[in-house]
Amino acid sequence: MIRLFHVSDVHFGSEDRTALAWFDALVRDEVPDAVIMTGDLTMRARSREFTAAAKWLESLGRPVTVEVGNHDLPYFNLFARFFTPYGRYLALERMIERPLDIHGVSVVPLRTTARFQWRLNWSKGHVSARELQKALALVEAVPAGSVVLLACHHPLIEGGTLANARTRGGRRALAALATAGIDAVLSGHVHDPFDIPHQVGGRTVRLIGAGTLSSRTRASRPSFNEVRIDGREIEVIARVMDGPDVELTAETAVT
Repeated sequence: MIRLFHVSDVHFGSEDRTALAWFDALVRDEVPDAVIMTGDLTMRARSREFTAAAKWLESLGRPVTVEVGNHDLPYFNLFARFFTPYGRYLALERMIERPLDIHGVSVVPLRTTARFQWRLNWSKGHVSARELQKALALVEAVPAGSVVLLACHHPLIEGGTLANARTRGGRRALAALATAGIDAVLSGHVHDPFDIPHQVGGRTVRLIGAGTLSSRTRASRPSFNEVRIDGREIEVIARVMDGPDVELTAETAVT
């Protein structure tokens, strides 16, 4: 059985240090096969926040892939946002959008952030044709028979949480990726966990969202997801700090 820790929205600069220490201890004691970080490592994309985030991820001692979140783009420096938006990720370069292959399980990245959008709220999701084609090429290169997990920051469609993603191009991307063969989408952004089976392209794709390990909680306490894969069966458990773990289904929520 493959065990993955799916964590999101740590927001260094507004991190919950107690929650991080709890997560670190679980990684050390349980040794998951990999850690999937679905964005918003930082609060304001400041250099010191990225330095702290890189140090934390490297300290885990496990294979890691990291998606870019909207908070990881420069907030105050518009020049950097437009021309070098990921420049402060240099300390994390090896982990950014890194495909993983772990004993029959493939993790494929999809970038859902945008430097500019034709709407007022640039924090929402956007899947460009270019990024979709890059993800599709990676899916097509996955060995036959693998379980394919797509990792992105914004949910491609809404998961019924308090916060929303309003991802432009998300439904189109989900349909194309389902046809290509993905089994599940792992995302963050909304700070509350969910697991929704979604019928698309004649098959079921799991839409799995992680909570937050930051101080910016919403409906849920600090949490992350443990994704267990046995053959082609996927089980998702929300690991909740100071609370019972919850096996996620379409009918359950963590409060």
